Amino acid sequence: MATSLAEIRAKLAQQETRSQGQGFTGDNSIFAHWNMEEGQNAVLRFLPDANAKNTFFWLERAMIRLPFAGVKGELDSKPVQVQVPCVEMYNDGSACPILAEVRNWFKDPSLEEMGRKYWKKKSYLFQGFVRQTTMTEERLPENPIRRFIISPQIFTIIKSSLMDPEIEELPTDYQRGLDFRISKTTKGGYADYSTSTWSRKESPLTEAEQAAINQYGLYDLSTFLPKKPTDVELKVMKEMFEASVDGQPYDTERWGQYYRPTGMQAPASSNAEFTASAPVAESAPTAAPEINSFDDSDFGVPSAPVAAPAATATPSSAKANDILAMIRARSEQK
Repeated sequence: MATSLAEIRAKLAQQETRSQGQGFTGDNSIFAHWNMEEGQNAVLRFLPDANAKNTFFWLERAMIRLPFAGVKGELDSKPVQVQVPCVEMYNDGSACPILAEVRNWFKDPSLEEMGRKYWKKKSYLFQGFVRQTTMTEERLPENPIRRFIISPQIFTIIKSSLMDPEIEELPTDYQRGLDFRISKTTKGGYADYSTSTWSRKESPLTEAEQAAINQYGLYDLSTFLPKKPTDVELKVMKEMFEASVDGQPYDTERWGQYYRPTGMQAPASSNAEFTASAPVAESAPTAAPEINSFDDSDFGVPSAPVAAPAATATPSSAKANDILAMIRARSEQK
């Protein structure tokens, strides 16, 4: 509880500053390590999360990609992709309507490929200092406390090393912490970070780094997660998912005010109220394999300059129809 007007004003000013920094597009507080050339590296020093409820010094982010053959009403429209948040990342017991369906696909070997296509894609949010880098940045932010978007490959290295009994202190400790070196190579035409590693030598934060923490404060990483979808938005996500599986184009008029492809503007006018064509199905969750993937464009920043993976083939009409029939049959049973 605030005890003075000065405290209230300081809190409001802090919220205003943070809200202005939450847009990823053009936000140079994010250190885009994926823009490093092959052979380049960067030395990072991670910092704790300002949110005391977070046990870790990172936060998981999970998104689902919905591919569409094009945009409804546009001639010669190219395929587009819409990303929606998987509500399971909020760790409050919420059920994801898309994963509720996709989990069942892994019971059928013929649907596993489709299941992987629509499974949630994970990445991890960190914060800290860039202590060294061989990559040139055109514009450095005033606040030297940067945000890092870490892929599952790098996260696995970070996490596994924390179990090393020779590491005696948290890597984020201000006096006895450890640096982490991200090293970029290529393997099979793709970016590879498997040679990234923790430093074996402890080092304290510099006076300048400690001064930056005192001046700017640490980020509450949870403020950089996508907004949790409302009930209406969950219904929109479910309908978009079914349309994507069915091979339909993206409908800007129907969904544009909720979720859009990157770079697309919100429609000038749209339906005031969304009415789902079918109720959201709720299926009992079943086990599914961990499927991790990473795309820097998830965060409104340029993708890494590496060879793109081969495009996933559009499912055959027969398979899509079978899946949709299964989804709709389950919905009708509710």
